[in-house]
Amino acid sequence: MSEDLFAAPSVPAGTYDASSIEVLEGLEPVRRRPGMYIGGTDERALHHLAAEILDNAMDEAVAGHANRIEVTLSAPNRITIVDNGRGMPVDPHPRFPDKSALEVILSMLHSGGKFSGKAYATSGGLHGVGISVVNALSVDTVVEVARDKQLYRQRFSQGQTLGPLEKLGGTPNRRGTSVAFTPDPEIFGEMLFKPARLYKLARSKAYLFAGVEIRWKCDPSLITDDTPAEAVFQFPGGLADHLKEQVGTRECATADFFAGTQEFPDSQGRVEWAVAWPLWSDGSYSWYCNTIPTPDGGTHEQGLRQALVRSLRSFADLVGNKKAKDLNPDDVVTGSEVMLSVFIREPQFQSQTKDRLTSPEATALVEKAVRDHFDHFLTDNMERGKALLGYVLERMDDRLRRKQEREVKRKSATTGRKLRLPGKLTDCSADSPEGTELFIVEGDSAGGSAKQARDRKTQAILPIRGKILNVASATSAKILANQEIADLIQALGCGTRKDCDATQLRYERIIIMTDADVDGAHIATLLMTFFFQEMPDLVRKGHLYLAQPPLYRLTVGSKSLYARDDAHRIQIESKEFKGKKVEVSRFKGLGEMNPNQLKETTMDPATRSLLRVTLPQEYEERAGVKDLVDRLMGNNPAHRFAFIQENAARLDDEVIDA
Repeated sequence: MSEDLFAAPSVPAGTYDASSIEVLEGLEPVRRRPGMYIGGTDERALHHLAAEILDNAMDEAVAGHANRIEVTLSAPNRITIVDNGRGMPVDPHPRFPDKSALEVILSMLHSGGKFSGKAYATSGGLHGVGISVVNALSVDTVVEVARDKQLYRQRFSQGQTLGPLEKLGGTPNRRGTSVAFTPDPEIFGEMLFKPARLYKLARSKAYLFAGVEIRWKCDPSLITDDTPAEAVFQFPGGLADHLKEQVGTRECATADFFAGTQEFPDSQGRVEWAVAWPLWSDGSYSWYCNTIPTPDGGTHEQGLRQALVRSLRSFADLVGNKKAKDLNPDDVVTGSEVMLSVFIREPQFQSQTKDRLTSPEATALVEKAVRDHFDHFLTDNMERGKALLGYVLERMDDRLRRKQEREVKRKSATTGRKLRLPGKLTDCSADSPEGTELFIVEGDSAGGSAKQARDRKTQAILPIRGKILNVASATSAKILANQEIADLIQALGCGTRKDCDATQLRYERIIIMTDADVDGAHIATLLMTFFFQEMPDLVRKGHLYLAQPPLYRLTVGSKSLYARDDAHRIQIESKEFKGKKVEVSRFKGLGEMNPNQLKETTMDPATRSLLRVTLPQEYEERAGVKDLVDRLMGNNPAHRFAFIQENAARLDDEVIDA
């Protein structure tokens, strides 16, 4: 081997010798590298300090030694958390007889009562660093312990003990631990606790353990929103109560939530869950282990997902549905509201901030707990089970559709060619979507007139053949196989359903242009149903319009006016041509209009009229629209018949008035 490889570099060694090696003692490592212990020094890390102390109090409650916790935020930036548990030990520590156990816990890393499992069967604390880290990163920490009818106090600052443990005297009616601290501005700057965030933290902890009451207090001067200054949280229903509040009045695929609890013998663990499937939801997921939030999920999440999908596959076999073999956990969980809480001994997390559970035994524990209950949930009410199965199968179809679209795009990218547009599309020449319009017209004849009448730079024409598929009563497979719909999706270029992205739309306006008769109205209704179901984002953002072609041309001498319908014709005759003989021509369809007439009446922005199709902003009103579409366009004709019976008389009255 060449000796040059070990030749000294030209840079001088400097002063790197034994004196350069630092040994950090006590809590100094925490102050030098706080990110290693709490994930940084940002707002999330600041609130993690409060969570660490609250988790200790919750461990006392879960162990059965406390039933009340108080969380107080006072000015300028001080947190006090009190529980009525056993109280920290205050007797001298066997290994450090000159220090109390309380001082050891507060001033030394990796000290605590949660290593052996003797003091706590399950706990959120594992490494014995939580409260000592809080102490290290606080400018003023005061701990009070009421134990054996005596009150004790000790003070700390920046991890340093300010004095010995004080014995303050008798307190016969009090027990437990109080921890008050103020985060150190040297670490966190001027950052302050957010009352709303702490309020939510305290509330969520109460949901996680039904036997605890948590009291919240906050200095009113610190509140800048609608967070209450005082509140008491206690929820006998646990996660089911939490989910009920979170879902509110939203319509769900099943009226009943799937919620339950399973306790395993011999301290193997405990599992509690609550799941709902709201319609039109992006979903939310809350995972907990030993009351600790695990926002990145983990092995307990995996167990729940496996239980749900396996139960649904079995139920599908029971009812003879062969499609469910392609179900995967994402089809079941995506868009749902899920809450899962597990209690296990000695859990393993990905890091000190406990964002992800990695304990392998949690997967089997949760699947075993949830699977049997979910089987019963589906089969105890077959209609409910079928409704949920239909809902998740729609999501499966969406996933398969997206996969197919991605494969087409990937194939297009690898071949270096643009994705071909439908052959019937006559595109405009503009390069950007701004100011452009796509006219969806009925039939080749109307398409021919529209092509001659259009502005070639900004207006594109896509003819369709008659009445397109009614997507409200068709399966996803049938929709995917329909050529007219495939051409329309391809021409618009913005995807469908959850993949629908209005920013990718190739045109600024989509204009449905059909004949001004009953058949034309039916086709327009089918198209609007398609956009409502498959591309709701385009409707919400105001991209969809209805053209208003005339049904009649009214002529007196050299003057011609156009009427949309019978009522409009009568109005024109009585006002514009009163007392004159009017020549009335009825257009059988757009194809019978010459290009100049079509341009003047329907396509020229200067002279035409358009109706914008929109969706209500309020959820309840949108739900009403969906219900109406489902009733009138779905596959149950009885609903349409009932609607006609209810509204026929009103239509007769309007005709008579006209």
